[in-house]
Formats: sequence, structure tokens, C-alpha cells
Amino acid sequence: MKFFLPIMLSAIISFCPADTHAREVINLNREWLFNSGDGNWRAVNLPHDFQIEQPWVAPEASEKADNSDAASNVKSRLSPRGFKEMGKGTYRKTLTPDASLKGKRVLLDFGGIMLVGDVYLNGKRIGGTDYGYLGFEIDVTKLLKYGEPNELVVIADTGEPLNSRWYTGGGLYRDVKMTVTDPDLYVNRHGIYVTTPAVSPEKATIKINADLTSKKPLKDFTVRTEIIDPEGNIAATHDNKINVNSKWRNREYELEPFTLDNPKLWDCENPNMYTAKISLLRPDGSIADVVEQPFGIRSIEFSPEFGMKLNGKKVLLKGIANHHTLGALGAAAYPRAIEKRIKLLKEFGFNHIRSSHNPYSEEFLDLCDRNGMLVVDELYDKWLTQFAGGRKEWTAQWQEDVPEFVKRDRNHPSVVVWSLGNELQGYSNLPFNDWGVTAYKLQKMLLNKYDTTRPVTVAMHPRYRSIETDSIPAPLALETDIASYNYRYMYFPGDHQRYPDMIFYQSEANLSNMGPNFFEPDNDKVLGLAYWGMIDYLGESLGWPAKGWTNGVFDISLEPKSDAYFIKSMFTDEPVVHVGVVSPNAQIMDWNGVRMGEETVSDNWNLQRGDTVKLYTYTNADEVELLLNGKKLGRRVNSADPKLRNRIVWDSIPYAPGKVEAIAYKDGKVAARHQLETAGKPVKLVATPDNPGWKADGMDLQHVRIHAVDSKGRRVPLAQDDVTFEVEGDAAIAAVTNGDMTSEELNVQNHRRLFNGSNMVILRSGTTPGEVTLRISSPAYRPVTLRLNTNQ
Repeated sequence: MKFFLPIMLSAIISFCPADTHAREVINLNREWLFNSGDGNWRAVNLPHDFQIEQPWVAPEASEKADNSDAASNVKSRLSPRGFKEMGKGTYRKTLTPDASLKGKRVLLDFGGIMLVGDVYLNGKRIGGTDYGYLGFEIDVTKLLKYGEPNELVVIADTGEPLNSRWYTGGGLYRDVKMTVTDPDLYVNRHGIYVTTPAVSPEKATIKINADLTSKKPLKDFTVRTEIIDPEGNIAATHDNKINVNSKWRNREYELEPFTLDNPKLWDCENPNMYTAKISLLRPDGSIADVVEQPFGIRSIEFSPEFGMKLNGKKVLLKGIANHHTLGALGAAAYPRAIEKRIKLLKEFGFNHIRSSHNPYSEEFLDLCDRNGMLVVDELYDKWLTQFAGGRKEWTAQWQEDVPEFVKRDRNHPSVVVWSLGNELQGYSNLPFNDWGVTAYKLQKMLLNKYDTTRPVTVAMHPRYRSIETDSIPAPLALETDIASYNYRYMYFPGDHQRYPDMIFYQSEANLSNMGPNFFEPDNDKVLGLAYWGMIDYLGESLGWPAKGWTNGVFDISLEPKSDAYFIKSMFTDEPVVHVGVVSPNAQIMDWNGVRMGEETVSDNWNLQRGDTVKLYTYTNADEVELLLNGKKLGRRVNSADPKLRNRIVWDSIPYAPGKVEAIAYKDGKVAARHQLETAGKPVKLVATPDNPGWKADGMDLQHVRIHAVDSKGRRVPLAQDDVTFEVEGDAAIAAVTNGDMTSEELNVQNHRRLFNGSNMVILRSGTTPGEVTLRISSPAYRPVTLRLNTNQ
């Protein structure tokens, strides 16, 4: 295949080797050209999701307007995929490698191409991916023209609508890098494997395996290992002499283990990270390659008696199960946007993320490591070609995916469980016709070749148990190391009685049963749970015009909804009380046999005179007193009943403008307060940036939250004015959002209406440090000017 483009449009990068003989990694994210198929090329920087830019496509009159029957052919064509059309996008870049690189080993490294993709160099296909959630590399050493321009072209394809059950995004949505190494002696891809087989506060054993290539018949070479502690100091070092067998030029070596005294352990509260620096030295002592591998020192144990222990202490997984996308940014994997989510979840007491139902980016796991977030790392949705890229038979694909998945992620201390799939029992066309048992055993056998330090699971469908009877688990649940049940925690006691060795994990839990599904299981013995879709996301709409899932406790712009504080009251020991105003408008539907949806609960105290309202007070205190404009409405005890605990109901409260206040008491003393006030007319806009250390690295983001406030500075929830954004300086608008999933507005533009009195603009930095000016305007308000700075 040949590609032609006028040179005036070419995105060109020239690169020269650094002043070193060791490995060099060059980021290729900037200055690409993109064509959506309309013949117009435009400049883009990666990560890039071309689907998020496309217009919404409303369902036709003959289609269902929601995501029901999503596994069948009777459904809205685009509802699962976020009402975005499928298609292809073409990316191109001109590379000019310095002539001095000839003789080096040169690789192109793609973090992923969504949904599938093909890579061409100088008109020839050189590689690609059939499963875009995993990365891959291509050796272009002999394919590049050194000292001359080379045309690199990538075609990303989102596949057919039925190739996914949710919004995937499309394009080069993760990093693209070029790696330059010595041609003869180097560490292979994901070639360092660090384990800590013995861990205590007093002492830890560190074991390292190194997968290396030595092409020349060297007599020997040296592997120098340095263990660098969390403060950057060298804690230990050792040289391993390697004798090269001519028959084994590509092999894994087990290096001499280390013992560290008084190690700094990794856990959720103290996520201490070490680094293993591996240097390959030639016989003359010169350096051929250097790789630095972060790792954490920690132990994990699993048992039906205690669920999971981290460093010998019981830890209950308090989690979320969401897809990989990042709201208005779509699938583009910005580390800053990922970190913002992780920190928000930690603030509300979460300590766990299940990567439903595909591998997230490497940067996501790096951030989980650094922030103490525990991960159930999931490889697939279904073991079917349809849901694994759609163009290569799954039975021929998993042998490539499993090694890449495990070797990429196995050094992350945040990863505590491997998950190979999700809700498989409802599909009669699984390979081997035994409801997934053989397919699971084969994958696990290959997985264990690369890692044996974590248990392996598959999430069970809530509607399908054994083939013969619903009274016993599905055959696959009896094979997995962890019995992961979506929603059906009520099966735990009976299944444990029949199968006492089973270890249980509620791999999905629903909002409509929040509270009971956390308090009713025996949390001393189970792993914990992951609440489904707690951050609203694109795709899987419960009905047009909603563009996606709206049953989270955080909206798609990351604003906490009232019931986020219900979760916080369950997940934290911090005293919590929060007043929520219940709307009678509930969106309820049956989803895989599970009741989904819930009453709408808000913080809006701008209601109509004469209204009678229902209130919730979410609390983990002993009791709550409710006041309306200073008048006491009662004092109620927090029930110990799991169905009522932490959510006190106040029915038939007569609305009156002013202030409704909840006071929580613990042991008879005031523990927490929360109030809602009636806001006046909006008089101005207030802008709040979130990133004081905004970096001029071309990737860092600044999320600027806009609120319409009244004369007393109170947010006005009824404000819906359109707000326009203008940027001066080396930065650009990456997205705009406001939490309204029913809006017809696109996420990639320079304006957005207020929703619940708020919206947000997300700015992406350039590479030149300096001042960035954001001008915010709306016909109803005086303009706001925000002066920001990006730093080196």
C-alpha cells in the first residue's frame, strides 16, 4: 500500500542519537497529521481519539433507543458505542533518522491502536494490532532509510458496532515511541521480572529474572543490578557474570537475589516504590543497555478465611469497575486525567479499580502504583472474536495477548488479581463448547509461565449458574482461583457451605442496591466489591438522548453527585454527613437480570414553594439531626440494619427557601455538618484551575472548573448559560464538558453550556514554558480572565 502527501503538509521529525551507548527512548507523540477519510489532513498530537470529535448519531425510528439486549442483534446500532459512527482514521508522520543510527537496533513501540490498526513504513505494511487494548513493537532496524525521510502511516479502525458493548474511542489513543538500543546485547521487551517472595517489616527478598538477547558469541558479559530505594539512594548492588551459550542467545536469566533489611513496604497508605536498574556490560566494561524497572515490596495472601491480606493485614477491596475512557477526552490516555480520577476515588475512600473489561494503559498502572490503588487487571470481555477486535479468530489470538498482558503488568505492585474475562456463561458459542472451562485452563497455563504470584479469576454473569441448576455455581466459577460474581453476593453463603475453599469477590455491584451489597456480605472473609459504573461514561446508554451511562455517583465531568457521599460514608472512617434531595424522576431498567438505576438525588435546594420533598442524610455517625431554617425537624438514629444503614430517610419535608442542615453525632458529640442553601440569581462566573504544577511537556492537562454563583458566592444550580473559552499562549483546548449526558453539544469545541451551574474546560499544555491566558465569556456575565503558567 502506498501513501502520497504533499511535503508542505508533512509532520516531520528528525532524531539523532543521544551522547550515550545505552538505550534511548524517543517520544513520537507530537506533530502527526490526521485524515478522517474526507481528504483533509490536519495536525494533531497524541494521544488522540478521533471518534470523540465526531457528531452524535441519533437512533433511527426503527431502532431501540437504549442498550437493552446488547448481546443480541436486536438493539440500537450505536447505543453501545456512544452514538458515534464507526470508521477509520489515518495518521502520518515523516521520520528522518540520523545516519549515525545505522547499525543500531531501532524499534517502534505503540501503546495501543483503537480498535484495531495497521502500520506502514514507506508504503509497506510492517505490523499492526488485532486487539487494540494491548501494545506492540515493530523492529524497523532494516526497514528505515537512515539520513532520509521515511513516511510512517497508521490506519486505525473502530470496527463494526457489534465489536464492542461500549464506547471504545478510535485512533492512536496511547503513546507512540521509538526505542534505540545496541544491536547485539539488549534487554528484551518487558524483559525484567521482579518478585518479592519473602516480605516482612524487618527483611525482604528480591528476586529478579532478566530476559536478554546476546547475538554475538561473547565469552561472557555482566548484568549489573542496582536497587534504588524510594528516596533515590542505592540500597544494594550486585554484578552477575553471564556465560553465553551459542545455542541460547535469547533467554531468561535468573539473577542472584537480594536481601534488604528494614524495607519500605508498598501498601495503599504508603505506596513506596523501588527501582531495579539493570545495566548490561560488555566484556570490556562498556555499557550496552540500561533498563530501569519500578517495583514495590509487598506480600499478598488469599484465603476463604480472610479474603485478602496485604503485608499480613486484612484489606477489603472497596472499588469501582469502569471502562477505560476518560469522559470528555474520550479514550485518549492522558496521565494527568487518569491521576485526577484516581485521586478523586481515593478522596472518597476507594482503594480498588477493576479494569473492566480490557487492559488500561501502562500509565494507569504506574499511577495506581504511586497512589496506592489496588487493581484487578482484566484482559478480555468475552472469549469471542466479535469482542476481541473482530478481525482475527480469538482462538488464534489469545496466545499472543496473554504474554503481552502479563509481562507488561506483572511488576506493578498495584496489580493483585488477574482477570481473564467477564460474563461468559450466556454465550453458547464459546470455544471448546464447555462454558469456558478449557479456554480458561489454557490461558491460565500460559499466564502462569510468566507470573505465578497472583490468583486468576473470571467475572461470572449474574443470570447464569450451572447448566443443570441455579443452585450451584457455574463450572467455570469452580475452576477459577477467585470466585468473582457480578451482583450476586447473596450466593456467597450457600456456595461457601457447599465449596468451603471458594474465595469470593463481588466483581460488580449496583447502585440501586448500594448499602446492602456492601454491608450484608461477611467482609471479614470476602475480597470486597467493585461498584459498576460509578463514574458516568460514554456508551451503554439507558436511552437516547443520553449518550452513555448515567448511573454513577460522579458525573462524566467528575463532579460528585449526592450519593457519592453514601459511598464515602461506607468506605471511610472519616465522619461524614451529607444532605441529598430526592427527585421522583428515577430511571430504572433491567440489565442482565439486575435492577439498574436509582432515584435522582441532588444538592439542589432551589425548589418550588409548596413542594413536599424526600431527603436522604448519608452518614456513618450514630445519629443525625435535621434543621430547616434553624427549626429542628427531628433527630434520628443510624440503623444497624444493612438495608438501611448509613442512609437515613426523611419523608414529606415541606420545602421552604433558606437553609436545610444536617448535624451528625458520634458518641453524643457533633462529628460532622452539611447544609444546602437556596441560591439567588447568578451574578458572576468563578473559575478554579486544578493543577498548580502545570508542566510544559506537551501532555499535561489543566482542568478549569467554572461555577455560576450568586451575590453571596453560592453556586446557582439552575444556571444554564453558554460559556465560551479563548486561549492565548502555548496551550490548547483539549475538551469541554459539563456533566450533562443528554446534551447535543460536542466535547471538542470552544464553548459549553452550564449544567447544574457548572462546566469545565480542559487545557493541554504545549512545550514552551510561559504564561497561558484563558478568557471566559458569556452574554449573561462579565468576562473572566485567568492567567496560568506552564513550567519546565
